[in-house]
Formats: sequence, C-alpha cells, structure tokens
Amino acid sequence: MRALHLATSPRLSTVTAPEPRSGEALVRVSRSGICATDVHLSRGYMGFRGVLGHEFVGVVTAVAEEGQGAWVGRRVVGEINLGCGQCARCHGALPRHCATRTVLGILGKDGCHAEYVTLPVANLHPVPDAVDDARAVFTEPLAAAFEVAEQVHLEPGSRALVLGDGKLGLLVARVLVLAGVDVTVVGRHARKLALAERFGARASPEAEAVPGDADLVVEATGSERGLDRALGLVRPRGTVVLKSTFHGATTLPLAPVVIHEVTLVGSRCGPFAPALRALAAGLVDPAPLVDQTVALSEAPRALEEAQRPGALKVLLDPSA
Repeated sequence: MRALHLATSPRLSTVTAPEPRSGEALVRVSRSGICATDVHLSRGYMGFRGVLGHEFVGVVTAVAEEGQGAWVGRRVVGEINLGCGQCARCHGALPRHCATRTVLGILGKDGCHAEYVTLPVANLHPVPDAVDDARAVFTEPLAAAFEVAEQVHLEPGSRALVLGDGKLGLLVARVLVLAGVDVTVVGRHARKLALAERFGARASPEAEAVPGDADLVVEATGSERGLDRALGLVRPRGTVVLKSTFHGATTLPLAPVVIHEVTLVGSRCGPFAPALRALAAGLVDPAPLVDQTVALSEAPRALEEAQRPGALKVLLDPSA
C-alpha cells in the first residue's frame, strides 16, 4: 500500500499493508489529518520511524476474530494509545498512560497517513451518520480539547486565555465556550482569530494587549516560549494547561510557579465520546478549519503545506 513514511525524511513509499492481529481490526482510511505533531515528528521529535499520522476516519474491512465481525463495514475513528492490557494502569483509569504502550503514528506503531491501518477493536468508536468524514477526522484533536474539561473544573463566567490560534487552540476555545467560560484566543493570524470569534471567543493579536490574572491559561502555541508567556498571564492560584509538544528543549525559571502557587497541568489525549456527541449535535463544526484536502499521492507536499505560516488543517485522501 501507499503511505507517508518517515525514515530519514518523510516521503511517499510503498510499504507492506498491515494485517490485523488478535483483537484488532483492519481499517481502510477515508481521510486523515496532518497535525503539528506530525510536523515535529518529521523534525526528529520522539525519534519516530514509520508511517506517520494519528487522526483518521475510515471503514473496517476485516477483523482478526470472528466474534467481532459486526464491526466490518462500520465507519469508525480510533483512539491512538495501545496499552499492554495487563498492567495496573490498563486495568485502572490510566490505559492511555500504560508504561509500555505504543501510540499510533507517534511511538512504535505505524500510523494512518496510508491506505490502511490496524487498531485494536477496543480502540474503535462508530461514527454517527450525521457526521461526515471531513468532520469525523477531527474527533481525535477535538477529544484532546475536551480533555481540558476533564482535567480542570471550568467555572461558568471564569476568564480563560488560549495561547495559540492553531487548530487545537481553536478547538479548545470552542470547548471552553460551550462550558460557559469567558474565552480570549491570543494569536498572530487575522484569519484564524476571526474563526475564534466565529466560535464564540474573543480574539487578540498580542498577548501584551490581554489583561493578566486569567483564571485559566491554555498553552497551545507549539513554541518554546509558550509556557513562559502562560505563566506571566495566569493569576495567583490559577491554572495553566500545557498542550504544546515540540522538537526541542525549553528552559525557564519555575520560581513563579511556587511563589504564585500556580497549578500546572500537562494535557494530551482525551475522551472520544463527548467529541463525537458534540460533532453529531453540531455544537462543534470543524469544517471551517480545513484549508485543503490533498491526495495521498501528494502527501509530502501536503506536509509542507501544513507548515505554511497561517495554515490550518490539511487532510489527506487515500482514495486519490
């Protein structure tokens, strides 16, 4: 099959199509989404080698076990963490943090920028008929946005800043607005900030123009400076949620975290169920976040397009 494969550099390659192992399904990918993590992986983040991609929607074409045959033909999205299924974390509330997990297209598991992908059936979620592929492909990043609401108590009327006007920042802003929070998105791109206002948030082109003392600051810039800026904008005993991952290192003084008793929360993947409900109900419409849909045959160019300043979501179509 064709796939966007990363070895020394990302390129379209012909690779062996995966076969489902015990408990797994084979999914024909209908759409996949390029995200900032793919970009950072291509630059050396995590040392990943293999097929890139972790945001997808597709159709199950085969399963390894007869008892799971009802999944065949169903349109699905899939959670990206594959735990061992045996440890205390997997049996408890932390399967996404299994110490020996693999992660789709990120850590030890070929991803979905390809014609086919395999995942455990337990990771799959049926897509409601009301949600088309161009919206369903946003389930994974929207779930990551809903994770903020899982981790932090959102008081209606409280004031939040979202640093970063990229796809994830805009989705986080929408989730916070749905929770009744007074949200301002800080970014650098007029077109993206207009989308933030369309989603029900305020918008500001400069962090310096935003009053500090926010109850909550969500850092989603994907930059080394983001956390430092966030700590300068949160109130004493406020909360900073760190969403950014990037290839590189950051250094900053942590004394303000102690002095101002700031709660610092790392935030990664999130729950698919509320994301799918919000998409089906029309509470979140990610369609305006799509810049273009590119044939899988042009995947390397699509990855470059996704890195253009001001770019929004670039989708891949494996059928073309």
